[in-house]
Amino acid sequence: MADTLDSLEVRPPEQRERELMARLPQLVARAKAAAGWSRILENVDAANINSRAALATLPVTRKSDLHALQKKQAPFGGLNTTPAGQLARVYMSPGPIFDPEGRSQDWWRFARPMYAAGVRPGGLLQNCFSYHFTPAAFMVEGGAARIGCAVIPAGAGQTEMQVQAISALRPDTYIGTPSFLKIIIEKARELGADVSSIRQALMSAEALPESLRTWFAENGVPHVLQAYASADIGSIAYETRSGDVRHPGMVLDEDVILEIVRPGSGDPVPPGEIGEVVLTVFNPDYPLIRFATGDLSAVLTGVPDSPCGRTNTRIKGWMGRADQTTKVRAMFVHPSQVHAVTQRHPEIVKARLVVSGQMAQDVMTLHCEVADPGSASAGAIVESIRDLTKLRGEVQFAGIGSLPNDGKVIDDVRDYK
Repeated sequence: MADTLDSLEVRPPEQRERELMARLPQLVARAKAAAGWSRILENVDAANINSRAALATLPVTRKSDLHALQKKQAPFGGLNTTPAGQLARVYMSPGPIFDPEGRSQDWWRFARPMYAAGVRPGGLLQNCFSYHFTPAAFMVEGGAARIGCAVIPAGAGQTEMQVQAISALRPDTYIGTPSFLKIIIEKARELGADVSSIRQALMSAEALPESLRTWFAENGVPHVLQAYASADIGSIAYETRSGDVRHPGMVLDEDVILEIVRPGSGDPVPPGEIGEVVLTVFNPDYPLIRFATGDLSAVLTGVPDSPCGRTNTRIKGWMGRADQTTKVRAMFVHPSQVHAVTQRHPEIVKARLVVSGQMAQDVMTLHCEVADPGSASAGAIVESIRDLTKLRGEVQFAGIGSLPNDGKVIDDVRDYK
């Protein structure tokens, strides 16, 4: 039996897909009971949304839309199915953006990444995420309660006290940002304190380059894993290991449906291609239907079954931001406008708008993958570019598969010197 939190993580992929699709109509129906989702999904028959193809026909709701939605209908834009006063907590991020937390066990589904990192019943962890206005620390609290371990509610800052707590209480796990653990270890060295009880860490909210993983291993923390999470969704995906071996990519949470779409659109890309992370989240208090995170990633293809036993889809992790909006000749150009051009011209399989030249001498060129570059005609596409962006643009044709697989729809290569 695999060493996992529960049997859901080791389901055959076909069974998982079947069960997720069976739950989907009920999720859409529940969402439609909320005023905000009722407007977004106005003409949708929930009973018909029972496959990935059907799901892909629904509109995308973007994380960047939340501020406007919440201003229109406080506090959550009408996307919550549980009234605010019946929730456990309400958080506030800069913007402001408000996020809810319900009362069910492990509401943020954070026990899975914690268990994968090595947290076990009876253990003790130092929780160094902030407890101030944001949910990260409470994600850890919920996961710890489910697993059955104790928490030192350290929060962020007060480095000397952090060192004192580790030295005196001997926690086995650190959870927080990578940069703060490095600061703690360096402070402990300065103070001559023993923090060697920390042998494993779960990190999020910042980049974790391989050079820093190596630094941690050289400084007494050999087992370091990352979690990909957000304040509106909770756990999205997380790294896993078997003993000292870290497995490729990040495994998806069991209560999300992932789509990778072309930025600026809602169109799923082929497996392995980089695009924007769009998630449908089975959350009874705050259901999210085709919620576009603004993050870039890709499904990890061609990897063998993981020795840890988890069978869910793996992604490459966070690969940048999907919002590639740029300004050309004092006009904003958005990925959605590039998508609109391709929708007018079905012969375009994939497109990439390259902005080149020098400031005030901008050149916009739409590179288009088509089946037969030699016989393609640019005239109508040039007119569509002008119509949709109000700017003049050139067109270059390329063979199918020739554009880079990096998720870019707009590539700004101007020389700003």
